[in-house]
Amino acid sequence: MIRRTFYITVGAFLAVWVMRKLQAMRPDSVARRAADRAAGLAGELAEFAGDVRAIARDRETELRSRMGLESVDRNHDHDVKDGR
Repeated sequence: MIRRTFYITVGAFLAVWVMRKLQAMRPDSVARRAADRAAGLAGELAEFAGDVRAIARDRETELRSRMGLESVDRNHDHDVKDGR
């Protein structure tokens, strides 16, 4: 009797586990997980790009002050390569 109860319990557990795994492999579930991961990755990349821009801006300010150069005026269109 105990052996039967044990095997019924193990069988029920395995059946539930397999059903959950099969449900996770359905196309809509896979697509939802992929979209969530892509959105998370896009957010992390945007945050990384913002950090890089902030670090570059700080470093440029530091180098300009060290070299005694005036700050860059972002409102005027001038291209250093063209000499304007």
